[in-house]
Amino acid sequence: MSKLQRVKISALGTYVPPRLLTNHDLAKMVDTNDEWIMSRVGIKERHIVDKGVGTSDLAAEAARRALAQRGIQAAELDAIIVATVTPDMMFPATACLVQDKIGASRAWGFDLSAGCSQIGADVMSSIIDYTDRATCVLFGDGAGAAILEPSDDDSLGLIDFLHEVDGSGGVSLFMPGGGSLHPSSHETVDKKMHYVHQDGAAVFKFAVRQMAEFCVETLKRNNLTGDDLDLMIPHQANLRIIKATSDRLKLPPEKVVINIDRFGNTTGATIPLAMQSAIEDGRLKKGTLVLLAAVGAGFTIGTTLLRWAY
Repeated sequence: MSKLQRVKISALGTYVPPRLLTNHDLAKMVDTNDEWIMSRVGIKERHIVDKGVGTSDLAAEAARRALAQRGIQAAELDAIIVATVTPDMMFPATACLVQDKIGASRAWGFDLSAGCSQIGADVMSSIIDYTDRATCVLFGDGAGAAILEPSDDDSLGLIDFLHEVDGSGGVSLFMPGGGSLHPSSHETVDKKMHYVHQDGAAVFKFAVRQMAEFCVETLKRNNLTGDDLDLMIPHQANLRIIKATSDRLKLPPEKVVINIDRFGNTTGATIPLAMQSAIEDGRLKKGTLVLLAAVGAGFTIGTTLLRWAY
């Protein structure tokens, strides 16, 4: 049997819409303020799309940037996977729309829904109730695209991953309307069923516990500790969750990427946006040993250990 070839991220592209929604802007919309938001979640501002801009638009721009960085044409892509919880529409898949927009004439594709535990694109502003201060302060819009291909160096690329779902947590973070169980109607709109519904305390408790546990287990089964890591790139949902996880691994601040203050929780886009921040500040480069970690709706939990390839 031939040995499986290691997979690597060979290019990264990210995109956020130019329009900013600051904490001061939100204070004019709901009963909140900058101090409250910063102390609870660590967010200062987030990017929001203009009306008429969909997830496929953000994803396509991120994909174009990744392709340009790699120096290849869209027609060379074999597959497009769009990870999102805010597809442009129920069908066709957003991957089909992105394929057409970027001209990936030979690619097949599909959508993946794993909440925040994914690398992808989301327009969270399309499903947020801006009269609900518990959720509207958290989310922003953005996209990330990673090109995956075989690694010609077995020391670089994906090393291990640990992924799991816990469906019992579905009642704590979900959007109840719009699917086959509660099709769109005047009643579902009146009941605000097309917005994110979240039990913040339950999500926080689960995320703090499980993100840390999965990080520890991933390192343990690879005979590593936090000391061996060069960098941890966590999902940017809440500054307190990130700090609890990094404290469990005994990681110093310089080994943890945090940019939630600039982008908020962009769900599927937080990890690629954090990757981009780490590239720009010189912490993510060829050979860097990186641990990715996320918890999302579902509940979904995921960690990925890799050595950066470029």
